[in-house]
This record gives sequence, structure tokens and C-alpha cells, in this order.
Amino acid sequence: MAQHIGILTSGGDCPGLNAAIRGLGKAAREHYGMRVIGFLNGFRGLAQDQTVELDGAMLSGILTDGGTILGTSRDKPHRMNIGGKEIDMTAAIIATYHKHHLDALVCIGGGGTQKNALRLAEAGLNVVTLPKTIDNDISLTDRTFGFDTALQIATEAIDRLHSTATSHERIIVVEVMGHRAGWLALEAGIAGGADVILLPEIPYELRNIAKAIRRRTQSGKRFSIVVVAEGAMSTDDAREVAALVMERDKADSKKDRTEAKEKLRKFHDEHVGHTIRLTRNLEKLTGQETRLTILGHLQRGGTPSASDRVFATWLGTECAEVLNERRYGVMLGLQGSELKHVPLAALAGKIRQVPLDHPLIASGRQVGTSFGD
Repeated sequence: MAQHIGILTSGGDCPGLNAAIRGLGKAAREHYGMRVIGFLNGFRGLAQDQTVELDGAMLSGILTDGGTILGTSRDKPHRMNIGGKEIDMTAAIIATYHKHHLDALVCIGGGGTQKNALRLAEAGLNVVTLPKTIDNDISLTDRTFGFDTALQIATEAIDRLHSTATSHERIIVVEVMGHRAGWLALEAGIAGGADVILLPEIPYELRNIAKAIRRRTQSGKRFSIVVVAEGAMSTDDAREVAALVMERDKADSKKDRTEAKEKLRKFHDEHVGHTIRLTRNLEKLTGQETRLTILGHLQRGGTPSASDRVFATWLGTECAEVLNERRYGVMLGLQGSELKHVPLAALAGKIRQVPLDHPLIASGRQVGTSFGD
């Protein structure tokens, strides 16, 4: 009998999602004779049985479209806000899965989606995942789709900001996405010729940044470009976070653990505006006019790059083959030049950060880029 497959997209939107849905849907239907349905708005649609048939008409013409035709959300199966209360919807999700006689569920998303997919696999569902995120931070895959498009957008923005920086002899601070991993800041910074790149992996000293900029000024260069990942931290902030994490991990009671988590949450909430403070402090320390540009959701929107379309399509068609072979509980990850079937249990909850000995960091230093350390 033909297999019945469900697909959902979860977490933040990302260029290439429709390409992945199309690749998977067309290969599953036309090559393997499967029936494919989509669940709307991530795990919420799965819990509330919001579906759409992914037939030829639905899959046609979406390759170049940004966003996701299925919609998305950040809802978690085990902790979903229903009527103002957090409710475990795992049982409802299992019921929907069986109602549609699904043989497998495909979850397309980032790190949080991988964890949620593992929970559903542990609850008895057949699950396969595909890695998407512009942060490029999913463990055990060298690449995620969406990253290349975001990299191109960020690089173009930096290129454009060069002209205003040189015209007004300013310092331009550019904030790019990347909460816990600095891949986007690192590669966009190098591609755009940034003078300073600040990553979550390398705590910075403000005085070192100012020193690097003053050194440029003394050499006759009257402008500077500073690329900052949104999760970058000063050495003082990094020490505070480390202490809070230790407090949380060593908490003996549920109350103490909850209090420590609340302190961490408050810190991260307040850290959101750190690039504004960084910009003001740089102006004070250097005496040079300094302006901030936050790229924000521009990096996640719009038409996917050719590279992301190709990669997402490859992941989708390979996923159809994995489903046909009835291999479950895995994510398809790129390792070298091959797609590997990575067990969800091996990667869920882990982050792929920029190694401190990464060749691109060494390359940046060799061309004179400061990392603020």
C-alpha cells in the first residue's frame, strides 16, 4: 500500500522552505506513489488537525518563493499555549497522526524542531527531519538551507554601508542574526571586508575594539565597519552568563532551578539592546561618529538563493527516498559532499558553534580583522 506522509515547517521562517516542501512532495508523490499532506502552522496545526493536501497544484510554482506555504510557529508539542495555559498536546498530536493513517511525519526546522521531533519519535511516531536555519548552527550537519541566502543579504548590506561610512568618515555597526553561533557574522563580515567582527563564541573587550579602530584612524583610514552577531557578549557579560548557568545546573531544588532560569531569561531579555549600548560606547571611546544598522528579519525574507534552492531540493528528494526505505528517527545532514542519516538522539539539544581554531577566524586575523579579544 502507498505510504501516507505528513509534512510541517516549524520555528522561524527561512528561505528554501518551499523548495524543500516541493522537492519532498513531488518526489514522494510522483516517484514513490505516496500521499502527502501538510500541517499548517507547525506543531500547532498537527495538534489541532489543520491540514492541506499537497497535490500537484499546491506544489507548483513555489520553488522560488520565500517563506513557507504551510505557515510556521514556535509552538512546542509538550508545552503549547492553549487559551492562555501551557498544555501538553502530545496526545492530541498522536491522535492526529493516526487519524490520517500516517506512516511518517517530516519536520522541517532548526534546533528546536529537532528536539521536538525527537520527543515525538520517543512517543512512538515515525519521524524524519530536514535542517533549516539561517544561523547554520544545527549539530552534525555542515550546512543548513537558508544560510546562503541570509549570507548574501547581509553581505550586500555591508557592501552598501561601506559607501556611507566612507562618505561621512563614520563607524558603522551592523547587527546580524545569530544568538548562539556566529557563522553568519563571521562569513558576512569576511565577505564584506569588516574591520571588526564580534561573535558569540569570542567574548570581546570594548577597549580592544576601540583600540583597533583608533589604529585604523592613525593609519589614515577614517571609517570602520563593525559586524556584530546579536548574541555576541563582552567578557563581563560572558562571565555573568557562565555564573548563572552554573547556578542553574547546581541548583538542588526545583525552586532554586526556576529562580536561576528566571535570572538567565532576564539577562537575555536585557541583552537584546546590547548593540545600541556598544554603538554609544564606541563613539565615546573613539570620538568618531558612530551609527547602528540592525538587519533583523530582512535576513530571513525574500527569494532563496540558487544555492539554497538546490540544497533544499536535494534534501527533499533524498528525504522521499529515506521514507520509501522506511528509515525513521533521523535528520538528513550534509557531511562533506554526502547526505548522512543522523540519529535525532545524537544531535537534539546540541549547537554547532564556530570553533575557536576555525580557519576563517585565522584568515580574518591575517587580513587585519579584530575579533575584540
